[in-house]
Amino acid sequence: MSTPSQNGLPPASSEVRTDRFDWSRSVSAGLGGHRNSFGLLRLILATAVIFSHAFPLGGWGEDPLLHYSKNQQNIGGVAVLGFFAISGYLIAKSGMSADGLQFLWRRVLRIFPAFYVVLIVGAFVVAPVAWVMAGHTIGSFFGFGSNGPFAYLLHNADLQMRQYGVYDVFATTTPYGASAGPVLNGSLWTLTYEFGAYLIIFVLVVTGILKRAPFMILVLTAFYFVVQIAEVIAPGMGGHIAPTLFDDYRVSLPLIFLFGSCLAVYSRRIPLDARLAGLAAVVAIVTLSQGGLTILGYPAIAYFTIWLAAVLPARLHWIGARNDYSYGIYVYGFLVQQLTASFGWYRWGYVPWTLVVLVITVGCAWLSWHGVEKRALALKDRGPGRGWRYWMDRNAAKKELRHRDRRPPTPSPIAPPLPAGGESRTD
Repeated sequence: MSTPSQNGLPPASSEVRTDRFDWSRSVSAGLGGHRNSFGLLRLILATAVIFSHAFPLGGWGEDPLLHYSKNQQNIGGVAVLGFFAISGYLIAKSGMSADGLQFLWRRVLRIFPAFYVVLIVGAFVVAPVAWVMAGHTIGSFFGFGSNGPFAYLLHNADLQMRQYGVYDVFATTTPYGASAGPVLNGSLWTLTYEFGAYLIIFVLVVTGILKRAPFMILVLTAFYFVVQIAEVIAPGMGGHIAPTLFDDYRVSLPLIFLFGSCLAVYSRRIPLDARLAGLAAVVAIVTLSQGGLTILGYPAIAYFTIWLAAVLPARLHWIGARNDYSYGIYVYGFLVQQLTASFGWYRWGYVPWTLVVLVITVGCAWLSWHGVEKRALALKDRGPGRGWRYWMDRNAAKKELRHRDRRPPTPSPIAPPLPAGGESRTD
């Protein structure tokens, strides 16, 4: 594999082709360093999820795109697909430069601290406020029942959302509650699939496959692609291959994640071409409107999203580059929408209410980033973040030191006795 030249571009001899596509610039060259708009795209996608959720949470029915896409996806769902494509690219790139311990440690730091805080805020800040506003006493809230706040934390601690609500909070005070029941935060369900996709890359990293046999990422993607086709033809077919695949999200979301990962692993060989991006956009729109999104639309969405991150104007690259508020916007948006809906603010209308929700959510995301996420990520190079080799060498050094301490001291040589008279003789 060729190495980048000093100006950050791959050597011309390895990238230039004479066929119909412009191979002079690769995906790797276009996304080198921080010269990209991933931060901006993530903010846009997180905001799109809020606007999508506003329809059902405000009592205006389903997101209109769900109808136009023949029940394939709504706006929020398309945004989640974009998130997974970007994540697949970035996580695979991270896995290519880290060992298994470093990789897993950094992924845990990125997901879990903010997740636990938003669970606590929902269970012990938002829910008690809504509980009291519904006419209950605060003393009756803090119980240890199966649907109480402590159970909410316990049941959801591993990212798998098993309990969406606390008691009947929001069940009768919000438009969404009338149809869905008590739901505090309906956005968190994707995180278990996100982390599950991380674990796929983790296995490839810890076994050395990602570095020594990168083609296996193509094989793995092809496997999920075939399972997805089987799911389209005969729903539930994936479960006959592996029990976990009975959940179709365990197929579809890892699939678009892996499409992003393929773009990362082969980023030096894949052209960053506007014609390919235009074709990808057409395929994504057609499959979204006519069907086949999960088969042909997913790779198209992945390529178009990565291409867009590379070609947006350089003056936008600073957005989200240092301070990434997208995760906070995503995990707090639904919670803020439910709370403000219980205040009756949705009656202001779709646009005013959603804009106010967005402002409040951005404030929560700012606090989450600077108070939790950024502090957690500061630990990424500490402890397990130093990697297997550091700890193995350190452990070996300690063993050697202990072995040396146990070794009996070597006796110093004894000088021969002096002859009688006390003086040495030279004859």
